[in-house]
Amino acid sequence: MEALGYKCIAPKLPLTFKEFDYSAFILDGILEELVKMKLAKDEKVHFVGHSTGGLVIRKLITETRYASKIGRCVLIATPNRGSKLAKIAVNLKPIGKIYKTLKSLNYEYIEQTNFASDSNIEVAAIGGNKKNLLLGNLIDDENDGRVELKSVYYPELKDFITLPYGHNEIHHQSETAKWIDVFLKTGEFHRLNKVEEN
Repeated sequence: MEALGYKCIAPKLPLTFKEFDYSAFILDGILEELVKMKLAKDEKVHFVGHSTGGLVIRKLITETRYASKIGRCVLIATPNRGSKLAKIAVNLKPIGKIYKTLKSLNYEYIEQTNFASDSNIEVAAIGGNKKNLLLGNLIDDENDGRVELKSVYYPELKDFITLPYGHNEIHHQSETAKWIDVFLKTGEFHRLNKVEEN
């Protein structure tokens, strides 16, 4: 994204041992600091998150006082409707108690989480369908090796596309960055050609 001209911040969030809600609280603090110290009056912050990072963004949008300073958001391979693998792992008691993020990826946890559905912030998602990880074989539906493709999509999205990558690689691809750039600039994925012409 930096190669495409964006100023980027990649915060380190505690997404292993705590539920994603806690990371949303930390991210809101980072946003507050940007708003108060660095942003120009009409400048906005775009958010891009991979996997659980996308849920952090959705929770941030729901709760922040600075929604007016948020531009567009892209969620990459995010289990927006929960993860079958997380559900399996949580049932293995020692794992579920230690890795609390897994608990927050469970269908029931996400279903009970309050996410804004009436936000004016445009959100798009990118899913992968290359099942190149062994654990992906435990999932019957089309998936990226970790997350079911149908879990990445949810009705309030402004746009959605599928790319031929696995969960651990999709967010490192230049093609993914290109599509993110298009959405951040236009609010749609299918306007790629119009952006390239400009």
